[in-house]
Amino acid sequence: MQAFHNSRRHLLLILVLFAFTSACSSLSSGENRALSSQATNSSTPIHPTATLKPTSTATTTKTPTPTITPTATPTRTPTPHPMSIPALRQMAYPGSEIIIEETLEPGSNYNRYYVSYLSEGLRIYGLLTIPYGETPATGWPAIVFNHGYIPPNEYRTTERYVAYVDWLARSGYVVFRIDYRGNDQSEGVPSGAYGNPGYTVDVLNAVSALQQFPPADNNRIGMWGHSMGGFLTLRAMVVSPDIKAGVVWAGVVASYPDLFTRWRRGGGPTPTPSSSSTRRWRSDWTSLYGSPDENPEFWDVMSANSYLADLSGPLQLHHGTGDETVPLEFSEILYQQLQEAEQTAEYYVYPDDNHNLSNSFSTVMRRTIEFYDRYLKGE
Repeated sequence: MQAFHNSRRHLLLILVLFAFTSACSSLSSGENRALSSQATNSSTPIHPTATLKPTSTATTTKTPTPTITPTATPTRTPTPHPMSIPALRQMAYPGSEIIIEETLEPGSNYNRYYVSYLSEGLRIYGLLTIPYGETPATGWPAIVFNHGYIPPNEYRTTERYVAYVDWLARSGYVVFRIDYRGNDQSEGVPSGAYGNPGYTVDVLNAVSALQQFPPADNNRIGMWGHSMGGFLTLRAMVVSPDIKAGVVWAGVVASYPDLFTRWRRGGGPTPTPSSSSTRRWRSDWTSLYGSPDENPEFWDVMSANSYLADLSGPLQLHHGTGDETVPLEFSEILYQQLQEAEQTAEYYVYPDDNHNLSNSFSTVMRRTIEFYDRYLKGE
């Protein structure tokens, strides 16, 4: 009987404990629901001890902070020196209509005129010849004639290079011998050829003027140059593709470094005009840019010799060994450079002849005409 009562007490105790445990479980579920509701509907922070079980796992992609790429500061392209070949190539040479100012006494088989054209707004004068006879369908072959240095105040259009022009004109060519700026009646300052681009600009505008001149064939234009005129001819032929053939007599055709180191006779290029501003180019450039040894890049772009790969046509050179004005080696070196550049070139040396090739004049002129006939007339 006692055992029965004990068993009954144990059963009652178990029932009491079960009821107490169920009540506690209900209370815990209610608290969690209350906390969840509080977190959803209130801005009150959740107590750090509360644990919320997420209903799903979300992957958050972090928005990257923008990377600011600095804008590059444009590097200013240096303006090329106005005397440099790159600068001359950037310029325009529109030329102009050739105006006949005066009709001169004719030659043996050609007419002669005193004419003018424009170059950088300056009126440049010159001598123009036109062959007799019916003008060919495409026009006469033509030659821009670049004379050597003569003091500008002494130079006269009709008094210089008469025999040279006559031989070319008698051979069936329009010849345009220009008076550079400041020479004789041409407008402007006689700036010289070596330290100022003015004369080169006048030459290139003369080419353009001839291309606009109906009696001339704009696809058959050559160039001739003596001494300083040879310097201008070489420069023009690496700037303009329109010059189909060139002939140079006793030319100043050296690079600028060679003008410095190889000009042993007279101390420099054929004289420039007396104005001190045109005689200072050598010292001014050296002071500003350094010597050819110190700054070879500067002097290279000034020299036509650096651009012989772009020569516009065949070139013929003549030089006398007795030349006391322009060193023979200028022509020798240029001829070697032309061969290295694989350009068509001819080179003739005249023993003991002078700067004007006076002793060999007829031979040199004949070779000159044959050269032009081959490359301008196609004969």
